[in-house]
Amino acid sequence: MNKIKGNSSRFSSFLNFRAMGVLAILIILVVGLAIFSPGHNFIRMSNMKTLLSYGSEFAIIVLGIGLLMIAGEFDLSIGSVLAFCSFVFVWLFEIGLHPLLAAIITLACGVVTGLINGLITVKTKVLSFVVTLGTMMFWRGLTLMISGGTMRAAVVSDYKFFTAVTTGRIGNFFPVQAVWFIVFAIIFGLLLHKNKFGNWIFSTGDNENAARSMCINTDMVKITCFIIVGLLCAFSAVILTTRSAAYSSRIGTGWELKAMAGAVVGGTSLRGGRGNMIGIFFGALVIVVIENALIVARLAYEWTYMAFGLIILVAALLDVFVEKRRQELI
Repeated sequence: MNKIKGNSSRFSSFLNFRAMGVLAILIILVVGLAIFSPGHNFIRMSNMKTLLSYGSEFAIIVLGIGLLMIAGEFDLSIGSVLAFCSFVFVWLFEIGLHPLLAAIITLACGVVTGLINGLITVKTKVLSFVVTLGTMMFWRGLTLMISGGTMRAAVVSDYKFFTAVTTGRIGNFFPVQAVWFIVFAIIFGLLLHKNKFGNWIFSTGDNENAARSMCINTDMVKITCFIIVGLLCAFSAVILTTRSAAYSSRIGTGWELKAMAGAVVGGTSLRGGRGNMIGIFFGALVIVVIENALIVARLAYEWTYMAFGLIILVAALLDVFVEKRRQELI
């Protein structure tokens, strides 16, 4: 028994070391870009503001994807849900609702989309990869149909309190979106590592049958994680739309795989059952910084596909190495 506990402790230390490794990569990226980016554009104030605001809107969703992947499931519909919720928010504002009320209803829509994904997955036993591939196409198609594929303005700047808590600045520099990202990371970190529900998430992702034998409602765990992802998509849709003062049916395109890449880079297993919120936090930032670096370098957008493709491949190979290491320690 003591040997098993010792091996488990060593593996936990190994995972924590991996999370710190992601932090080291992030620091190297930031320092390298600060020095070598053309004209030092990476560290210009305007670019830092953009990185922290736009990047946080994406990174918030990565936190939810990380939780879901630890539970052993995937969600490919996040980009489409983001676009759908953005349209809902703009439409509600257009018909005269206060943006705060419109935001609350939009969050409820996000919860519903997550609930749909979760219910279909757990009740039909169809792979979540397939289920959310279908809902990805459905929500994107529905959004294009009801919006006509056109952009719409959503100027809410007259509502000072609402804009202050969604897209404001702290000290005229630090975006509120980044504060929300940190707050959500703390909340989900406590949920995952300091709460029994977090243990249920790990158990469900590691061995669902064993979790059920311990009287864990694995269906409830998975549905809850899907709901969290849907809620975060809706929240990001609100702050993104408020910041840009416009809606576009194309927003969120390609976010699905980038979010998975961020979670995996942060140490989340593709097989489920393993992950660390600190690692997911830094993994999301690594993806944000790399994408921003490609923009600052003025490289063609095609480079982003190549970069994130390599990131996913490397992360998958690293996941295989970690699994082998875990088996050796056990």
